[in-house]
Amino acid sequence: MGEAVDEPIEATGDAEAEYADDVTRERDELVEQLRRVQADFENFRKRTQREQAERAQRATEGLLETLLPVLDNFELALVGMEDAPETANVRKGVELVYAEFLGALEKAGLERIAADGSTFDPNEHEAVMTVERDAEGDGGGETVVAETVRTGYRLKGRVLRPAMVKVAR
Repeated sequence: MGEAVDEPIEATGDAEAEYADDVTRERDELVEQLRRVQADFENFRKRTQREQAERAQRATEGLLETLLPVLDNFELALVGMEDAPETANVRKGVELVYAEFLGALEKAGLERIAADGSTFDPNEHEAVMTVERDAEGDGGGETVVAETVRTGYRLKGRVLRPAMVKVAR
């Protein structure tokens, strides 16, 4: 009699062990599947953030590109204004508006490209004219920017508009 009781208990124990192994295996598979889904979601979140940042950057670039001619016209107006006493107040007002406008653009990440006297860099400068170098400056044979025709700008390190320059050889 005791043996008859022991067999069902052992058989039940084996079935429970198999069931526990199956449940453990299924749990491990589900945990692994969950990890993959979490990793996929994290990659999706990062990609979405990067794409949003790129869209915002392109929108900023587009806006600044349309505002650069306005900035150029401000500079031309200041150069063309006489220093006559009767226009002093108008000149001062234009200078203030220009400074505020330029400050707002710089706050958005706009920066001027250094040109006059620097080594010519085709990535940042667009040569529109060549002039002869002064006899006193040897320059070591490198091409140097002699004069800026139109100011160039970078937006957060990327060239938005190259500087138009005259180069000295």
